[in-house]
Amino acid sequence: MMDIVLLACMFGLSASIAAALYRIFHRESTVADRVLLLDSLSFILIGIVAILSIWLDTTAFFESIVLIGILAFASTIALSRFIERGVVIVRDRDRR
Repeated sequence: MMDIVLLACMFGLSASIAAALYRIFHRESTVADRVLLLDSLSFILIGIVAILSIWLDTTAFFESIVLIGILAFASTIALSRFIERGVVIVRDRDRR
């Protein structure tokens, strides 16, 4: 029974990845939409890895879940700053 539930969750997450990828490559989506969708894709990937970890009954994937979360957070901040300012890192000589 648990395998069926995990398989259904994997199917649902896979369908949400397909929907997000369609929306990313859709012509009418803005840059901000694409940044949010990439952030959503990373958290969907975290969900898939977590379900895989439960399915295989191991804790070996927990470090990768944390790493994906940290990279997703950092990339969202970097892309948001790039959209807002045009640069990711502001140096003193760039301000003058």
